[in-house]
Amino acid sequence: RDSAAFANLYASEHLIINTTDYKNWMGVIQNAGSVFLGPYSPESCGDYASGVNHVLPTYGYAKMYSGVSTWTFQKYLMAQELSEAGIERLGPTVCTLASLEKLEAHRRAVEVRQKFISENRAK
Repeated sequence: RDSAAFANLYASEHLIINTTDYKNWMGVIQNAGSVFLGPYSPESCGDYASGVNHVLPTYGYAKMYSGVSTWTFQKYLMAQELSEAGIERLGPTVCTLASLEKLEAHRRAVEVRQKFISENRAK
C-alpha cells in the first residue's frame, strides 16, 4: 500500500479513492481533508451537495486538523483522576516543573497531597 502511505504523507484536501476495493481503504487513510469513495463519489458532489464539509485543511494540514464541522463547535469536557500511587509517581515531576515555572501554588497542591498520603500511611 505505497499509495496509502503517500496519501497520508501528502495529506491532501480532497482524496478520491476509485478502486474496486475502495471500502477497505478507510482503515489505512488517516490524513485527508475529505475522502471520496468509489466510482460515484466525485469531489464536486462533496463541494456542493452530498452533505460533507467544504471547509477543509489545505497544504498538508490534514495531518493535524480535520475539516470544520459541527464537532468543531462542540464543547468537550476532559476529566482526570489520579490514585495515591499516581500522585506519588507524578508528584516529583510536577513539583519540579511547577518550581521551574515559578508556580508555587501548583507545587504546593501536590506537596500537600503527598504529605497527607504519607501521614495517613504511617497511622
